[in-house]
Amino acid sequence: MIATVNASIVLISLPAIFNGIGLDPLQPGNVGYLLWMLMGYLLVTAVLVVTLGRLGDIHGRVRIYNAGFLIFTVTSVALSLDPLHGGPGALWLIGWRVVQAVGGSMLMANSAAIITDAFPADRRGTALGVNVVAGIAGSFIGLVLGGLLAEWNWRSIFWVNVPIGVLGTVWAYRSLRDTGVRRPARIDWWGNLTFAVGLTALLAAITYGIQPYGGHTMGWTSPWVLGGLTGGAALLVAFCLIESRVAEPMFPLALFRDPVFAGGNAATLLGSIARGGLQFMLIIWLQGIWLPLHGYDYADTPLWAGIYLVPLTFGFLAAGPVSGYLSDRAGARLFASGGLVAMAVSFAGLLVLPTDFGYPWFACLVFLNGLGGGLFAAPNTSLIMSSVPAEARGAASGMRATFQNAGMVLSIGVFFSLMVAGLAGSLPHTLSSGLTAQGVPAGDAQTIASLPPVGTLFAAFLGYNPIRQLLGPHVLGQLPEANAHTLTGRQFFPQLISGPFHDGLVVVFWLAIAMSLVAAAASLVRGRTRPGGPRPGGGEAGGRPGAGRRGPAGGAGRS
Repeated sequence: MIATVNASIVLISLPAIFNGIGLDPLQPGNVGYLLWMLMGYLLVTAVLVVTLGRLGDIHGRVRIYNAGFLIFTVTSVALSLDPLHGGPGALWLIGWRVVQAVGGSMLMANSAAIITDAFPADRRGTALGVNVVAGIAGSFIGLVLGGLLAEWNWRSIFWVNVPIGVLGTVWAYRSLRDTGVRRPARIDWWGNLTFAVGLTALLAAITYGIQPYGGHTMGWTSPWVLGGLTGGAALLVAFCLIESRVAEPMFPLALFRDPVFAGGNAATLLGSIARGGLQFMLIIWLQGIWLPLHGYDYADTPLWAGIYLVPLTFGFLAAGPVSGYLSDRAGARLFASGGLVAMAVSFAGLLVLPTDFGYPWFACLVFLNGLGGGLFAAPNTSLIMSSVPAEARGAASGMRATFQNAGMVLSIGVFFSLMVAGLAGSLPHTLSSGLTAQGVPAGDAQTIASLPPVGTLFAAFLGYNPIRQLLGPHVLGQLPEANAHTLTGRQFFPQLISGPFHDGLVVVFWLAIAMSLVAAAASLVRGRTRPGGPRPGGGEAGGRPGAGRRGPAGGAGRS
């Protein structure tokens, strides 16, 4: 929970962080700071969790896990003590969040493997349910907690990790013991290197692809972006070739021969992209449009956005533990697939909701989305972890976390790109006509309307009205006082962008629906039938009878 809370608590608190370090969100160069504050942590965890899971298999999962708690706690202190302002202050936060992500990766890579070692197959779904619900619920809880703490002091969003981290570090070192299979092995250095560099290049290129370049609304034609995409993809292909040839691979590709393992990870990736995109779109919707239209000051929108998203958290917390318990008895596939279908239905409902919606309908739909996510999370993790032999659980847990974290990073690139593309069609005309209607000279209005839509999108994302700064005191001073007051008030900017925003939202939610349904189909994949009868719990947790139980000769996953 502490690792995932940290990711989303920064997401909702970015307006307070930008104000606290004195960074102007509308300056073109500062968009990069914003993106790396969001994505640096996620990118590092996506890259490192497999390696750290594999190290847990070799050197002991508890040892790696405990070190992660310690690193996470120390870096939380460093983040809260940021002594710099402006760009240097942003770089301090980005750098320490990268180090903190190393600690978070140690926690995330080994937690599911430690629990899988400790519980028999007929109780594993319940145990993993608690763990997975704590982790994914953290991403929702962080939204509320960040809104509350940012209202008080932006540094407190990092302070909150310190007492939990100290307690967790002491508790882990005193009470956790390795009960899993440890197998001495050599580290696959070439596999680690090609995977880390390839995935970093690919995800970083996607990050920069949504920023303007050379007069274009996005940067997909930039040589650096194209080089990162092609180079990253080539290195990942090389990584697969290396892993198929080395004796002790970091990423055991043979695990993907099991349809249950492959389908479960595909569902994890697609579900993570859809869920990550939902978080970003809902924050923009609430902070940039709905809350200002309903009389909330921009300074208060992070707090109230977190509060209005509480039904999402409640839905997840209501379904998560129950689905893990029931999947042990009735089978995991039905719950995992049904949860993703429920998410798709919620996306369809949000698709037809007007931009200025009635809150009860919105609350019901986000509750349904959380409910679907809770139904999916624990059973899907149980399917993945129970389909692998005991000695590969650390690597398998790392792979699952990689797909989940990479999905969050991809969601930013995919959904922001689609949203910017949707805005590019209608936003310039809407901005130009809306400004001229308030007496802004046509030349000034056209200049503002021709700015890249990503700036307007990030202004909405931060709950920020950019009109005063875009027009400047010279233009505002020439307008009638009533018009200037209208332009810089709460209502004008949200009303102006609500129509173009909804155009982009339609594209985004249709893709989320498609991803959720494909993921639901992937969750239904069954393993190859083998002799030996069903597994405890109805044979639903994996493709191998007896997977996860040690045989008489000390082997694992064989009967």
